[in-house]
Amino acid sequence: MPWHRANTFRDCGRSAMWDRFFDLDNVVWRTIDKIGKIFLLNLLWLICSLPVFTIGASTTALIYTSMKLSDNEGYWHQNFFSSFKENFKQATALFFIYLAAGAFLAGDFLLGGRAGNSFGQLMQGVAAILFVPYFLSLLYVFGVQAKFVNPVKATIRYSFFVAMRNMKTTIQLAILMILFVWVNTTTLLANFLTLIYGIGLMGYFFGMYYKHTFAKYIEAVEEGSADEEQER
Repeated sequence: MPWHRANTFRDCGRSAMWDRFFDLDNVVWRTIDKIGKIFLLNLLWLICSLPVFTIGASTTALIYTSMKLSDNEGYWHQNFFSSFKENFKQATALFFIYLAAGAFLAGDFLLGGRAGNSFGQLMQGVAAILFVPYFLSLLYVFGVQAKFVNPVKATIRYSFFVAMRNMKTTIQLAILMILFVWVNTTTLLANFLTLIYGIGLMGYFFGMYYKHTFAKYIEAVEEGSADEEQER
């Protein structure tokens, strides 16, 4: 009789173990599900960025969906297309503004190098100085666009403000971005991995950073709104 009871307990233990394994809410399946969604987001970003001028809207949608994905909020594809449509006009404007500004700074730096004189060095110095606020705001601008509703000028201004007020996070994002660009310019395999998964993964990492950083500003706005209501 004890033998049968032991087997019963053993069978119950195995059954519970398999139940936990096949439970879609366990850590393993949640991780696999998130990995799969990041891959699909990467693919969706590539497809929606094919016209090139839509890169800004695609990036904004990727970041917005990534911020939602970290807490499993909503359906990822609905979040992506909703953000893409809502932010298309402003995100596209931001894309062209930063593209033009980046091209101008790069051209100024290259022309200064070709000049080979003191004026050329001055051109390079000015371009290098202006590149700093350009790069810092670029790290946040599409995240700010994804999370907040503001005019284009205000979005650019706030992105630089957030970068300066959260320097620790800004440095981490800058290192992550520099490593991403460096690896892709030095290793052919990295280009393939980036196309397959890297863009979605970067979007997810940036989305987590943004969510943590923006939380305090959202709380401040909500507290301010509550105070105004009390005064009224």
